[in-house]
Amino acid sequence: MATNHLANETSPYLLQHKDNPVHWRPWNAAALEEARKSGKPILLSVGYAACHWCHVMAHESFEDESVAAVINAHFIPIKVDREERPDIDQIYMNALHALGQQGGWPLTMFLTPDAEPFWGGTYFPKESRWGRPGFIDVLNQIARIHEKEPKKVSSNASALMEILQRTSASEPSPHTLSPSLFAKASQRLLSVMDPLNGGTQGAPKFPQAPLLELLWRAGAHGADPHFREAVLTTLERVCNGGIYDHLGGGFARYAVDETWLVPHFEKMLYDNAQLVSLLCEAFVATGNDLFRIRIEETIDWLAREMRIEGGAFCASLDADSEGEEGRFYVWQADEIEEILGATDFQIFARAYDVTPEGNWEGKVILNRLGRRSFQDSELEERLTEMRAKLLKARSDRIRPGLDDKVLADWNGLMIAALARASQVFARTDWLELAKGAFRFITESMMQNGRFGHSWREGRLTLPGQAGDYANMIKAALALHRVTGEETYLAVSRDWEEIFARHYWDLDSGGYFLTADDADDLIVRPRNAIDEATPNANGIMAGNLQELWHLTGDPVYRDRCDAILTTFTAQVLQNAFSGASLLSAFDARIHARQLVLISGDGGDDPFADLMRHVESYNLTVLRLAPDAPALPAGHPAAGKTAQAPGKPTAYLCEGETCSLPFTDRESLLEALRKPRRAPHLSA
Repeated sequence: MATNHLANETSPYLLQHKDNPVHWRPWNAAALEEARKSGKPILLSVGYAACHWCHVMAHESFEDESVAAVINAHFIPIKVDREERPDIDQIYMNALHALGQQGGWPLTMFLTPDAEPFWGGTYFPKESRWGRPGFIDVLNQIARIHEKEPKKVSSNASALMEILQRTSASEPSPHTLSPSLFAKASQRLLSVMDPLNGGTQGAPKFPQAPLLELLWRAGAHGADPHFREAVLTTLERVCNGGIYDHLGGGFARYAVDETWLVPHFEKMLYDNAQLVSLLCEAFVATGNDLFRIRIEETIDWLAREMRIEGGAFCASLDADSEGEEGRFYVWQADEIEEILGATDFQIFARAYDVTPEGNWEGKVILNRLGRRSFQDSELEERLTEMRAKLLKARSDRIRPGLDDKVLADWNGLMIAALARASQVFARTDWLELAKGAFRFITESMMQNGRFGHSWREGRLTLPGQAGDYANMIKAALALHRVTGEETYLAVSRDWEEIFARHYWDLDSGGYFLTADDADDLIVRPRNAIDEATPNANGIMAGNLQELWHLTGDPVYRDRCDAILTTFTAQVLQNAFSGASLLSAFDARIHARQLVLISGDGGDDPFADLMRHVESYNLTVLRLAPDAPALPAGHPAAGKTAQAPGKPTAYLCEGETCSLPFTDRESLLEALRKPRRAPHLSA
């Protein structure tokens, strides 16, 4: 007798559905075999624990006996956590896009018994409304077509499979990536930015960290100030908007309006990792205290609410509590006045946009959009005390659900962010947070030298995905950059070798999303398209060029160049979704290498150098006076200390290195000098 099969899963999202009357199966060989034997179509439902509209559809349809009866009678229903299986999500989301739909979650797809997609959508209400068909009507119609019109189903499935296969194969491009193409792409992306509110024009607004990083990099060439102005405007608005949690710290996933006031309240680990990284570079460049404070508050939130025993970080916090989106985070003015008292309430209300009528559906979302700059220090101290009182009061509310699974790729992003933040702000406690998470991933999420993707309650999902390798290599390189410990460089090289062995496309170059021994997918995705997180090929192209500069091994350079070449057509077709690959290309053509040769153990004038210079495109190579010689082709080969025992630095660009530096200020001046490039001239 068929039943719901989710009770033994570990994914919090799947467990949310274990008591549904729908006979859900997890995605596995048994479920796929059952579909093939029964001849029934598959209803594939993909979502994640913090997804508001996933909850809505669950309450309306999946908890409803009448809807469940139709599903169970005509379909093999399979439920997937998109964070646990990003490969499945990407394949069937691409199929939905091929059907001309925008996509989103919950993803609702209808598949043949062989798991080939033939139709789909996103959220469906139980009854027809808002121009959307009712879900029961959709289910009955799909079941009828599958039974009565098999040729139509077969035709749709064949067409979609052809598109999916083509998407995973790179089309040769008559062009190659070049500085001029980088400039054109950067200018095109700049043209879609909102000059008043930051972010891309219109609503909803996502922080889009890969896009912001690309614009920041374009601004590093010094010719056009609008690139960095666009990024700084975005960061200032995001840091002051309702998308930021002004009491507890941390950024929500996106804002539904164009001013960043109203968030979609879920908090994702990957967003906060990318924003902390970007804010570090912005702080180094500007010294803006707003950025420092938001970094500190976000990392405090991370350590307080998102860390599991053992040191790794959880995936997300839900948007909903008590069945209502944002309930945990919003206020009424009289609640705040009761906690703070009349005098402090007046001060707080002016600073945080608190009014009796509210600023969102009669409620108050705290924000400082009307007061972008900080007030005097005494007033800010009072506001800090008021926020602490409100945070304490808020802690008594029913909290949103915590998705406490550990994802290797998202943790890798956060480890790299923490490592950089610890360097910029000289915070050894943040470095320990990064090391602790790194240790957990390497000790608990690897099997036979290979990464798993997701861990919860001692159970590991294998095999890992491309993002796990790319982001954990990025994390190892970040820790090496900050600590100078060779162990981190050694493991990054080991992981790169394993990654290439199981994921590299030997025919065309680039990494597949899935390993060569993953056997439950209809296609093997391979692309350079950024999604909510930067694409693994973009991240790895940056990692590989850094490994080349650190080791002099040309294998890394050649592999980096192969990635950049094979995905040129994709990037030229859509620069917006290829930002991470374009950033890697910028690192490739504008790479600089800082070679630091240590002295005899006395004071090192270069010890805190990276606190004061931006890290993009800069590889730091530390050499002891008696270090083994670098390969002959390495630009720093043969470089020695200016005088025995004296710390010495060289700044290399391309194949050329500077004269030796022994003075800290002269080196800082050289590092901060804009690298003007003719192809980025105004």
